[in-house]
Amino acid sequence: MNNSSGGTGAIRSQPTLRLRRGFVGEGSHLGFWAGLSTGALAIATLAMALTTPPRSGLYCPDDCIPYPYTDVASYVPRDYLWMYPALLAPVAFVLLVVCIPSVALACRQQFSLAGMCLAMVAAGILVVDYGLQLSVVLPSLLAGELSGLSLLSQYNPHGVFIGLENIGYGLLALAFVLLGFPLTKALSRKVRVAGWIFTFGGALSLLLLVLFTALYRDRLDVRFEVFALLLSHLVLATSGILVGIAFSPWRAEESHLATSGNNAGVDAS
Repeated sequence: MNNSSGGTGAIRSQPTLRLRRGFVGEGSHLGFWAGLSTGALAIATLAMALTTPPRSGLYCPDDCIPYPYTDVASYVPRDYLWMYPALLAPVAFVLLVVCIPSVALACRQQFSLAGMCLAMVAAGILVVDYGLQLSVVLPSLLAGELSGLSLLSQYNPHGVFIGLENIGYGLLALAFVLLGFPLTKALSRKVRVAGWIFTFGGALSLLLLVLFTALYRDRLDVRFEVFALLLSHLVLATSGILVGIAFSPWRAEESHLATSGNNAGVDAS
């Protein structure tokens, strides 16, 4: 009799767990704060970058800075402020990515692990790129030390800065696709939505990279960099916040208490 009632209780408690499927495991403080930080930093980057007018290249409307791109005293440091959140956003994203394999399906975890590795490489490239601008180029411009800055200048459409951004955001787009694929089958609805945003955002960036490279080749200029920066930070802003909320330890605790209470009621009956 006891074994029979115990088995029935175990079977009847399973629907309760399925009703609480919107929560991610037992929550994660790291995943929660990293997700919200990623979203906030991406939004700040977008807001500051979009309000910084282009001074050179294809999208410069007028008064464009000519080669050697060092006559920028009136734009410094204002044009470099957006790089501070842009430097920190990839770091926060890496912290979030470390938590993602825990919510991926076991059969797809190799994709999330590959995406995590690529995200780390991409973040490293972008951190070095923006770090060089803020720690080398900006102080040199303020000090009037202009020799050799042309190749490093953010205003040079064929310089090191744009080149590293193209590489970094290209790798980040591939990481988005690899991370998003396993998340589209996650238990949490928010994580599934984030997975589709990762997948489509990354695929679109890669498509633009291939398209622009095939069309313009050595005249790529800032075409891919502009669109990749906007797309990547839109993906980071939306998916970062969604995954962060799904990792909320307080929501997980509420889920655990509700499930425990329902199971206790079923066992008592």
